[in-house]
Amino acid sequence: MTNRIVFCPECRQDVRFSIKEKSDSAELKGEVFEFVSKTAFCEDCGAEVYVPEIEDENLKALYNVYRQKHGIISFEDIREIPEKYNIGKRPLSLLLGWGEQTFSRYYDGDMPSKQYSEILKKVLVEPAYYLALLEKGKSNLKSEKAYEKSKSVTKSILNIPSINQSKIDLVVEYLLSQCQDITHLSLQKGLYYVQGFYKAFFGSFLFNEDCEAWVHGPVYREIYKRYNGYCYDPIDNVEEPDISPMPAEEKVLLDSVAKHLCCYSGKTLESFTHVETPWIATRGNLPADASTDRVIPKQIIGEYFTSVKDKYQMLTPTNIKDYAQDMFSKI
Repeated sequence: MTNRIVFCPECRQDVRFSIKEKSDSAELKGEVFEFVSKTAFCEDCGAEVYVPEIEDENLKALYNVYRQKHGIISFEDIREIPEKYNIGKRPLSLLLGWGEQTFSRYYDGDMPSKQYSEILKKVLVEPAYYLALLEKGKSNLKSEKAYEKSKSVTKSILNIPSINQSKIDLVVEYLLSQCQDITHLSLQKGLYYVQGFYKAFFGSFLFNEDCEAWVHGPVYREIYKRYNGYCYDPIDNVEEPDISPMPAEEKVLLDSVAKHLCCYSGKTLESFTHVETPWIATRGNLPADASTDRVIPKQIIGEYFTSVKDKYQMLTPTNIKDYAQDMFSKI
């Protein structure tokens, strides 16, 4: 307790206080419990003074005695759960099939029922049980990132080796970390431009996944499934990925795409792709609003962006800005 100054009603001024412990008893849920309570006294006149923090500690002590008698999980153990598994209070509540704020109430001091207490105890001491809950309930989480972070920590606790992160996942994480307020529509277009320009500058594609010619432009289906819950909202809770293994040329190209293309809105980038050969050629004569799973051939992507690189006489990936600015001026 850092603030040892409180108002004394007898002295009529702020004073320092001391704390004494005593055996006490109080009624809770129809039962009387004995516990050790604390009382604050004015150091000048000796009168009892009110300190909110001490009253909170006394209530906590009473509840702890109740919890111990009835086998209810402790307040400290409840608070350990989200830290242990690197999961937020709301996502954890949803994983458990509870209301959004239920776990938050327990985290803040409310006492769970015996049934909920047993579940929380099992979650705390059995990481395998928690991992099963995480896998079963991941569709309830708005953020794929929250699921991946918690899964990684839990597998580490269980000594389960993690599968190496795929290249497209690393690119996704990097673009999200570099582009403020990026939506999943913008992210899809960013991936498409990374793939095309990387092929144009370095002669190969950066990742193996195919994109499809959807109504709103090129889309990587698995990435869409991961983030479509955000709709038009920015993708949040983004952490800086570990890019230490990333070759310098990859980072330079990703930075250029992030700076010169992902700065535009998703709808603007959609307009770009709608006048580019890969999307147009793949959709063919389909109506504008027709859904399709047609894959945009990598060969067409490579040929188109190689021609763009030649047309704009690009020497380095930083020259991508010339193409972006020209496209923007035409829409």
